[in-house]
Amino acid sequence: MSFTTVTSEALQLKLRQLLPSQAGFGTDISASDTIIPIIDLTAAAEGSDVGGNLQTAWDFSTGHETVNNTTTDLITTAGFWQVDLNYMDENVGNSSVIALARLFLDDGASEKTIWQVSSVNSSSANESRGFSDNSFVVFLRSGDTLKGFSSSLRSSLDVWYRQIADSNGTLTNPLGFTPQ
Repeated sequence: MSFTTVTSEALQLKLRQLLPSQAGFGTDISASDTIIPIIDLTAAAEGSDVGGNLQTAWDFSTGHETVNNTTTDLITTAGFWQVDLNYMDENVGNSSVIALARLFLDDGASEKTIWQVSSVNSSSANESRGFSDNSFVVFLRSGDTLKGFSSSLRSSLDVWYRQIADSNGTLTNPLGFTPQ
């Protein structure tokens, strides 16, 4: 059995990150021609990680707001948020009303639109238009607010939201779920 010294700063750094208690052990990494079984001590190996599709499940912490003819503060807590929306416009065919709906970020000094739709009038007075399955993830910094706006009583913006990670990226599991 022979030993070879490995002098890779990248490997040394990774070792210090993964095993902080061994950060100051002071010797170089060495390699051997002997096969040694590896035990994975990460969260993924122990099965406590939740798959992305399960981690973003809607639950009892899910918020819901319907926005009609107003601006509404939807989310004020920093972090990553899963957002889904439906929009229904019953103004189509009414040439005197042009409906606008949007979701936007507001930091107190400026606004950033992240989703928007406006009506296009048609000749049919009984026509309505809707959009659904607009799902995306929004990041809010401290002090940011996600707001919803609808310009008409006959246009409805329904928004569902759930925090999926805090502002540091630590995942938020569905309410009541504890991985084993």
